[in-house]
Amino acid sequence: MTGQAVCGFHPTQRVASRRQLILNHKVLLTGGAGYIGSHTAVAMLEAGLIPVLLDDFSNSDPAVLNRLKQLTGHALTCERGDVLDTQFVSDVMRRHQCSAVVHFAGLKAVGESVEQPLRYYRVNVGGLLSVLEAVQPTTCRSIVFSSSATVYGDPATVPIDETFPYAPESPYARSKLMCEDILASLAMSDPSWRVGVLRYFNPVGAHASGLIGEDPSGIPNNLMPFVSQVAVGKREKLRIFGKDYPTADGTGVRDYLHVCDLADGHVAAVKRLLSQGPGFTVNLGTGQGTSVLGVLHAFEKASGRTVAHEFVPRRPGDVAEYFANVSLAESTLGWRASRNIDDMCRDAWNWQQKNPEGYRSETASTACELHAA
Repeated sequence: MTGQAVCGFHPTQRVASRRQLILNHKVLLTGGAGYIGSHTAVAMLEAGLIPVLLDDFSNSDPAVLNRLKQLTGHALTCERGDVLDTQFVSDVMRRHQCSAVVHFAGLKAVGESVEQPLRYYRVNVGGLLSVLEAVQPTTCRSIVFSSSATVYGDPATVPIDETFPYAPESPYARSKLMCEDILASLAMSDPSWRVGVLRYFNPVGAHASGLIGEDPSGIPNNLMPFVSQVAVGKREKLRIFGKDYPTADGTGVRDYLHVCDLADGHVAAVKRLLSQGPGFTVNLGTGQGTSVLGVLHAFEKASGRTVAHEFVPRRPGDVAEYFANVSLAESTLGWRASRNIDDMCRDAWNWQQKNPEGYRSETASTACELHAA
């Protein structure tokens, strides 16, 4: 893909050089300094939108602001604070007069949610309520919510479409479905609200420049960053849970989605709402499944390294196959993923090689406009 634009930007391109770019609307990105939020900020700038980041940096690093400035030529505004602080969010909305909100901020580890359910409900459900209460007095009535395919639980069949029954199996999944219910109730009570719900499958990969990517704290919860860390020598080996599933190679199959495709999906969602389009709930995935061994082999091909691994017993609750029907996203938003598993592994490896310790070797520059609450 050499020479192609990725996430809206060629790795060597700067928005600053495009003098004709007119930025029309400000969009508040809660959790905007995180993995998905930072990639979405890049895509929004290219689309002519002004991202305003809000983050408490509990699961991100201020150094990402440096990288975003290098990548885009813009010092993005980032308001530092907690979404649970309603007055803080209100002040941010008042100062920046945002036309739309994308709500990323929240906790996302399924296993951790089982151990800490009260924390997950407080942060995920309470965080959304706080944001909505802050936005309610303003003229902003467009919100895109970062939801999850985990709301479907263990589906009877695949691919999974938006009409499937809900069967959340963890406090994390239940917190996402509760948030969806809150948004539906709000839109029913006040039709001026335009709500977009995006149910993610498995975001992976990184920006092709290697400047921004996934930087998990501690032991990664997800497959791709764990594989990356094994390949770079940070971890000894990958444990593959189960090799006797009714799939082509016996390992579990999931729908992996390049984070830049996901970012583009958020841009499409915001544009639809800002154009006075009706609300929607759609799956964001590729519509194809890749097995654990398929990911491992694709990563070995991308990295030129062997990924040490061992098979261990299945984990309770894991299912054989889990991938999306994405036709509604295409018909509603005009969006479809364009990158395959080889692209995802190549970009994840590029990020890992260039940043073996993630963002932790840097500090945020004062060139980036970072405000404290």
